[in-house]
Amino acid sequence: MKLLLFLLVLFNSAWAQEYPSRPVTVIVPFSTGSASDVIVRILLERMNASAAQRYIVDNRPAAGGAVGTAAGAKAAPDGYTILMAGSGPFVVAKNLSPQIAYDAERDFAPISMYGRLPNIVVVNTKLPVKSLTDFVEYARGHPGLAYGSVGVGSSQHLAGALFEQLAGLKMTHVPYRVTSQLQADLVGGEVPASFQLLPNVVGALKAGQVRALAVANDTRLAALPDVPTAAELGVKDYESSAWFGLVGPRGTPRAVIDKVHGDMVAAMADPAVRSRFVEFGAEPMSNSPEEFARFISLEVVKWRDLIAKAGIKAEP
Repeated sequence: MKLLLFLLVLFNSAWAQEYPSRPVTVIVPFSTGSASDVIVRILLERMNASAAQRYIVDNRPAAGGAVGTAAGAKAAPDGYTILMAGSGPFVVAKNLSPQIAYDAERDFAPISMYGRLPNIVVVNTKLPVKSLTDFVEYARGHPGLAYGSVGVGSSQHLAGALFEQLAGLKMTHVPYRVTSQLQADLVGGEVPASFQLLPNVVGALKAGQVRALAVANDTRLAALPDVPTAAELGVKDYESSAWFGLVGPRGTPRAVIDKVHGDMVAAMADPAVRSRFVEFGAEPMSNSPEEFARFISLEVVKWRDLIAKAGIKAEP
């Protein structure tokens, strides 16, 4: 028995030293050029600068990211296919559509988070509000005030639903299928408010077409240092973001997890990478596989409870 264990350890050690012996595919369940795609490419570009083999992006956008995420769950656990885990398809989709054929806690081997994009409360400048306090008072006086998002169950939608609950408001969610149309209607005033990610509204903010009132985060965004957090303005526990990480399919060898994790941590320690994340409106970060697993479990419960309480249903 001891000899068998010794040989197994020896084999795994030799295999780990050789890994990767060919390119590693990273499934990105969103389209090329999307915020999720851009941020992971910043990371992988730096990882490729020092990796023995290249990490290659495989974009598989469909069904809000569920198709690509399912493909990641079904991939062979040999270290040559890993998945970019996004908060929407990873922990929200299952709560909206129980028939989805994967489970975030059961079917994946977490590696590390690498960033998050906090939601920002933004309003059209035609709306007569200058602060988050003004907005809450205005929304209370105008029940059913509309806010737009890129779809039911998106981080923007859930950020709005969470804000409604915490601030004691009743607003009307207006889902869009095309981000550009939402942006146009937000700028034009057809939809007066949204709970957006910075990359989607940075141009409109700079042009003075929309106003940022607060960040749904525990700290201010480096890219928007003058915009306070919601907690600073009296809305406690308001934290909502689109977060990103890398995971392998369940059963991926620990040696692979450790190797990819090491490449990620080294890349995220690079000041140039961190600077590009900040410019994009993202918070750079990393954690251990165990910390990432605990975070996923907390997110599953948080959004499951919100979806149930708000009565949110998947689009037909």
